[in-house]
Amino acid sequence: MPTTGAVILASNHASFLDPPLVGSGLKRDINYLAKESLFRFPGIGALLRSWNSVPVDREGGGAKGLKIILGRLLDGGGIILFPEGTRSRDGKLQPARAGIGLVVAKSQAPVVPVRIFGAHEAYGRGMKFPRPKKVAVKYGKPMMFEKLRAEAKDCPKDRLKEIYQEIANEIMAAIAALKEN
Repeated sequence: MPTTGAVILASNHASFLDPPLVGSGLKRDINYLAKESLFRFPGIGALLRSWNSVPVDREGGGAKGLKIILGRLLDGGGIILFPEGTRSRDGKLQPARAGIGLVVAKSQAPVVPVRIFGAHEAYGRGMKFPRPKKVAVKYGKPMMFEKLRAEAKDCPKDRLKEIYQEIANEIMAAIAALKEN
């Protein structure tokens, strides 16, 4: 795990516990993403800002959130992204969305695949309260995507969309390859 400089941590997403679980194993500051609407609540908004959270508009284009994410990466920060886009309903890995590919292609940050085990059982969708269950976080080796990043700089728009999805799929495959032990 890079202790300094830009880094993207790409993790599966099965629970509200995932962001703090991914961040808890790090010896550096990290930026989180949170729904923009959550920042409107005074207590929650202040807490999210204190955790270096980036507001994202999941309904709109998200250009503002993308600029903030890329800015934090350019400043040498780290950020946690979830390639699946949203929490899994059943705890199983879901297909990756192309959005993470766009962020990776526009940055030079290494991507560290991360897999969380047991979070769905501890606090999955539909649960009102967390349950005491064993959870584990496994960090993989950094990925760079040099060839796809280079191609993305001057390719046709339709190929660019394919590149974003290729990057996203490679990241999800790396997450899937991480085993609990």
